Amino acid sequence: MEDLNGPLLPNINLPADLKQYKEEDLEQISQELRQYIIDVVSVNGGHFGASLGVVELTVALHYALNTPYDKLVWDVGHQAYGHKILTGRKSIFHTNRILNGISGFPKISESEYDTFGVGHSSTSISAALGMAVASHIKGETDRQHVAVIGDGAMTAGLAFEGLNHAGIEDSNLLVILNDNCMSIDPNVGALKEYLTSITISKSYNRFRDDISSVLIKLSELGPNAHKFVKKIEKSIKGTLLKQSNLFEALNFRYFGPVDGHDVVRLAQVIKELKDIPGPKLLHCVTVKGKGFALAEKDQTKWHAPGLFDKITGEIKKSVSNKPQPPRYQDVFGHTLVELAEENKKIVGITPAMPSGSSMNIMMKAMPERSFDVGIAEQHAVTFSAGLATQGLIPFCNIYSSFMQRAYDQVIHDVAIQNLNVVFCLDRAGLAGADGATHHGAYDLAFMRCIPNMIVSAPMNEEELRNLMYTAQQDNMGPFVIRYPRGNGVMADWKRPFKTIEIGKGRKICDGEDVAILTIGNVGNFTVEACKELNSEGIHPAHYDLRFVKPLDEVLLHDLCKRYKTFVTVEDGCLQGGMGTAVLEFMADNNYNVQVIRLGIPDDFIEHGEQAELWALCNYDTNAIIDAVRKTAVSRTTKIMAC
Repeated sequence: MEDLNGPLLPNINLPADLKQYKEEDLEQISQELRQYIIDVVSVNGGHFGASLGVVELTVALHYALNTPYDKLVWDVGHQAYGHKILTGRKSIFHTNRILNGISGFPKISESEYDTFGVGHSSTSISAALGMAVASHIKGETDRQHVAVIGDGAMTAGLAFEGLNHAGIEDSNLLVILNDNCMSIDPNVGALKEYLTSITISKSYNRFRDDISSVLIKLSELGPNAHKFVKKIEKSIKGTLLKQSNLFEALNFRYFGPVDGHDVVRLAQVIKELKDIPGPKLLHCVTVKGKGFALAEKDQTKWHAPGLFDKITGEIKKSVSNKPQPPRYQDVFGHTLVELAEENKKIVGITPAMPSGSSMNIMMKAMPERSFDVGIAEQHAVTFSAGLATQGLIPFCNIYSSFMQRAYDQVIHDVAIQNLNVVFCLDRAGLAGADGATHHGAYDLAFMRCIPNMIVSAPMNEEELRNLMYTAQQDNMGPFVIRYPRGNGVMADWKRPFKTIEIGKGRKICDGEDVAILTIGNVGNFTVEACKELNSEGIHPAHYDLRFVKPLDEVLLHDLCKRYKTFVTVEDGCLQGGMGTAVLEFMADNNYNVQVIRLGIPDDFIEHGEQAELWALCNYDTNAIIDAVRKTAVSRTTKIMAC
């Protein structure tokens, strides 16, 4: 797909082509690039608002820099669609996030212009600093290093660790702060308020515009002039702003704020900053969703809207005449409010994902008992631990792949102290089109090895509700509930709560020869597989373990004595997962049962639709059927329905 409207963009395939145009052409190029993103994403889906907001910045960067020799690092790569289009991938951009197509995020193996793989936030400064120091060591003094980071991503501890280190290195590093007051949801916290105070300070901004060009020219006169200019800048900024400049306190030269949609001025500023030594920060003010009115108005909704009509703005959704199962995240959100109404100790915490996790339901109903802590997973966990020490019951909702960033805090601050923090891990398993950086492949393995930890996964919405109900009861300690992205399987899901016995599995159906052991949502694949196998005269048993820690040892003892073969199925990594736990149990108890393990192989799985990836990894319904067929005895006796 390459339906390009406009005279200029069709001629631009690489940044070298862009440089053939005059500065006055950059605005037209930006308009055409923005429209191309709208055209393609409206038909194929993907992230939307973030890339629209940095169109002018993207054009300016590739116009002013010598990429790929100059290193450009995009933080949270869903803002890099324009970058991909300008760096040789325009003709295949329509394959974005599709199985075997290009990634929705920058990826080193995809292009020499993608200098660093990014999917999680706040990594750009540290990565770009590493590149800058490497260039310094190699004597490449002419090479530029630029990190583009959003103000939402700046709230993470890693970003400040990078800033803190960069301030003492004599490195050629430019940090561009893309300030739009948004991550997926509106930004929160003191940093947001600080940036806002800079942005709206009329006296500072007016004086800055008048003096900036003079200061830049003075800095070209030599090292002594450079030191003098730095003193002048600090004096001006300290006088006109109510507080001292945070970034200059970290030894960064601060420039801005500048209009992030004035592409000509941006290109000029970036060229000028190339000649200023040392760490620098350019504060760009942008609008997420710029150029598409509905996306500007409702930035959260249009972060990744799916398919839509680019003329009317109507988001296309399938409509069914029958009641449909809800998303697991919405079951979590509504159930949390229901529980919190009965238990005043319950509080909700999310690191910058209130809409993505449906914590926004509680934030609306009980704002005083729910907290968005910004993109700060480590803080979210330890903050939850602090709440738990005082008798509260925090439900800390973090995407499974993002929980990896807070693993030390889970062990050190929660598990060792045996605190009742309930970790609700959304997007567990293969998450779909976001790819390897977002799959929740490892939580079963890395959580079950921690002492004091309960690790569970519901097979359906009712089980999710009951696990949440169980987790908030007295003296439960650290408790993990992991569930997948997308819809469940029960239209009639809101049922009375029941306590689930910890470490207790359940029989879904009895059978012969082969026992299929599942945990989580993949149990529903097995239900369908059993129906097909039954029709063939093959009757496997099916057990939903519910817990990978503690295991239901009573059940496993019984099954090991009754069955010659197990098929274990999990939406998680095979190394260290549920199947491994079953093998460990058998080894410890001297059982000799054949075990066929289905799950995510020892590889990083790329992007695609969830169903495509389940099939690719060989643990969908058809894979379960094939595994059982190879070992089971076909019987023509009465079919045993699951």
